[in-house]
Amino acid sequence: MPWYHSLIKRTVGALALTSSCFAMAADLEKEELKFGFIKLTDMAPLAIAYEKGYFEDEGLYVSLEAQANWKVLLDRVIDGELDGAHMLAGQPLGATIGFGTQAHIITAFSMDLNGNGITVSNSVWDEMKQHIPKQADGKPVHPIKADALKPVVDKYKAEGKPFKMGMVFPVSTHNYELRYWLAAGGIHPGYYAPLKGDTSGQIDADALLSVTPPPQMPATLEAGTIYGYCVGEPWNQQAVFKGIGVPVITDYEIWKNNPEKVFGVSNEWAEKYPNTHIAVVKAMIRAAKWLDENNNANRPEAVKILAKSAYVGADYDVIANSMTGTFEYEKGDKREIPDFNVFFRYNATFPYYSDAIWYLTQMRRWGQIPEHKPDSWYLDIAKKVYRPDIYRKAAEALIAEGKVSASEFPNFATETGFKPPQSEFIDNITYDGNKPNEYISKFSIGLKPKDTLK
Repeated sequence: MPWYHSLIKRTVGALALTSSCFAMAADLEKEELKFGFIKLTDMAPLAIAYEKGYFEDEGLYVSLEAQANWKVLLDRVIDGELDGAHMLAGQPLGATIGFGTQAHIITAFSMDLNGNGITVSNSVWDEMKQHIPKQADGKPVHPIKADALKPVVDKYKAEGKPFKMGMVFPVSTHNYELRYWLAAGGIHPGYYAPLKGDTSGQIDADALLSVTPPPQMPATLEAGTIYGYCVGEPWNQQAVFKGIGVPVITDYEIWKNNPEKVFGVSNEWAEKYPNTHIAVVKAMIRAAKWLDENNNANRPEAVKILAKSAYVGADYDVIANSMTGTFEYEKGDKREIPDFNVFFRYNATFPYYSDAIWYLTQMRRWGQIPEHKPDSWYLDIAKKVYRPDIYRKAAEALIAEGKVSASEFPNFATETGFKPPQSEFIDNITYDGNKPNEYISKFSIGLKPKDTLK
């Protein structure tokens, strides 16, 4: 072939490719985006979508920016300073129902399953150990229930000392997981009473829970300001490495494969930039798949990326301790937990209505939703906030492009948005998202469906 024919052919091909890219970009209502995150390992889908070029593949030019705390992050999404953000699963729900900040926030992408732990100080652990059965090798039997903590809390109360614990935000998974674990062991974590103007969450509490930003948890524990906390990684493993505390349980053991973070945007933003939103979800689905594929083979590379100061900024070994399928409890007691961090398996990225409703039941259980709501209300709010319709468009586009296979997703033709009833909780109580009030009524500690604190 003459050289000029070859040149013409290559030029035409390049122009065709460029043309298709421009066509794709032309469909986007906004190309330059800024997303926020908190320095936790479960922000990984954002980091990977950026570092692996998945955002660019969609014609998006994204900048990622660490935020000081969850309130600042949410406020900046509401104000439009951020286009979207790594959020606590309870944040879009809490904002939409008006607990704390009032704003309609939605999510079309669940970022991960599991990933949290509960850590106590060394002195509390020394007291707890007396009440925990041991394996043949002398190590504690897991999971460790809060039953072992109750004598310690009772002792503090008898001595007139409040037993203080930290969690990251009032509508955080961590707050609800810590409360769930404590209550399952007979320790009352306290009520919220917004109708009385009391949003401390400490009414009738045996253990006093308060907010501490995730990266500050170890230092706050070391200072003795709190005696334990519930937080995401790497801040439980950091306590082990620093020798200041002992993680006693993971959220995987409190509620197996629980949803943790979501990607949130304002409803106004989603309506203004629908194609951009779908493109963002496409990139993040690909990132989540990369994080889990080939039996977590990419996790060491992911840990290197997350260790950068721009992302989590913790030591490689600290992040790797949980991200690569293990978890260290007491120093030297490292156990295999391959699903401690899940980003794509088990349809982890799909925004299930039943996940949203579980969070709402816990808001009601502890008084953040102060008055009785019918079952239909829980579903209405779930549908207002969780958007599987947007997720489906993104997934089907990726399937059509050959980047993923249909078998990697729920069957969209039959998917209802509800997982089957789940019973793998620390207290063995079964959760059915179709029956929220029946579920709330099963707990011995917590408000009953018709209760109101006035």
